[in-house]
Amino acid sequence: MARFKERVRKLTSRTRGISLVGMVHDLAEYLREWIGYFGRCETPEVLDKLEKWLRRRLRSMVWKQWKRGTTRYRELRKRGIAAQDAAKTAGSSDGPWHLANTPALKIALSNTYFASLGLPELTAHG
Repeated sequence: MARFKERVRKLTSRTRGISLVGMVHDLAEYLREWIGYFGRCETPEVLDKLEKWLRRRLRSMVWKQWKRGTTRYRELRKRGIAAQDAAKTAGSSDGPWHLANTPALKIALSNTYFASLGLPELTAHG
């Protein structure tokens, strides 16, 4: 599990200089290989936990990319978040990791959104 997280951290580093789509493409390639080897495990809870951690990391990364409060607000509104919730989230002083676990970001950057970018599910194979 530690090696998996270490590799994902390298693939999702902010300093890689690639778009979210490119990052998800590289990540999906690694995940497919990883699923091929570890996908059929006796403890699906472990896969579920890793999958949640991975999506939270991606949400955190996207939040950092949006940088400014106005951009964050605009992006949340564009993705269907109510004005009050978008303003509260965009203006929050909490860090990206904490905010990646908020309802606003979970709705705006949903599992379906990441699946549409090509991110495979770990638990679908277990």
